[in-house]
Amino acid sequence: MKKRTIPVYDIDAFQDTRDESEFYASHIRLHIKKHNQMVLLPHKHNFYMSLLFTAGSGTHIIEFVKYKIEPGVVFMLGPGKVHTYELSDDIDGIIFFHTKEFFDLNFTFERVAHYPFFSSVRNSPLIVLPKPSTEKIEGLFNDIVGEYEGRNFMRLKIICSYIHLLYIALTRVYLPEKLMDSQNLRYLSKVQQLEDLIDKNFRTIKSVHNFAKLMFVSEKHLNRMVKTSLNKTTSDLISERIILEAKRELAFSKKNVSEIIDELGYDDSAYFFRFFKKKTSITPSEFLNQVRNQ
Repeated sequence: MKKRTIPVYDIDAFQDTRDESEFYASHIRLHIKKHNQMVLLPHKHNFYMSLLFTAGSGTHIIEFVKYKIEPGVVFMLGPGKVHTYELSDDIDGIIFFHTKEFFDLNFTFERVAHYPFFSSVRNSPLIVLPKPSTEKIEGLFNDIVGEYEGRNFMRLKIICSYIHLLYIALTRVYLPEKLMDSQNLRYLSKVQQLEDLIDKNFRTIKSVHNFAKLMFVSEKHLNRMVKTSLNKTTSDLISERIILEAKRELAFSKKNVSEIIDELGYDDSAYFFRFFKKKTSITPSEFLNQVRNQ
């Protein structure tokens, strides 16, 4: 199998002109038709993306997890997630994406990263719309793409207001109300900080103790915040990031397994193989075979 590098796209890659680099919207059928050479292969973005499917079927593969596509499902992807699609010919819906600055600079206190579907890279990107919410949420998606295509005066300001309303509506569907108290919101902010630290240091730091020191909190309190926010342990977050990077390197790089293990900070290949199988139920070689057969 020829290994592939993972392209990272910015919004300019999808624009016909370069006068807008912070927002893009389209109907999915048109988006796929125009950009299929880019989006139907594994890739990343450096922006926030929202997709609503209204017709067709298929599979959305996000970080090696397969999600079913059908009418009434929404996907919310933050920057950096590797994904691709397998789509039927009658696929349709609405897609839009924007930079962090596009949203954050329009509000005094609201931040895009605070919404639960973006607040943790471990949170599910999938939202299945219940019937009572479908009409309102589809309407907001349509308002966004309609305003974008209309090219009227101050349309980006209006679009940002629509996005704000949409994210609130999606949050009500996504997250139980009891989890939205002030303590959990404070914890989520700290967990975001932890995930950033893990992302930058997972190759060299493996222990909860050292991450707690970087956060200036006790191990007990760090685990409490992660448990409350994600129902996981800090060790889970560290392990998941290591496994994700191992999968990415195995699937997309030209490095051999020994090189990958070494770059992940392990000097015992046998230990890493046991660790990988414990976390995934398969060996690195079995994972490679799965990737080849996709």
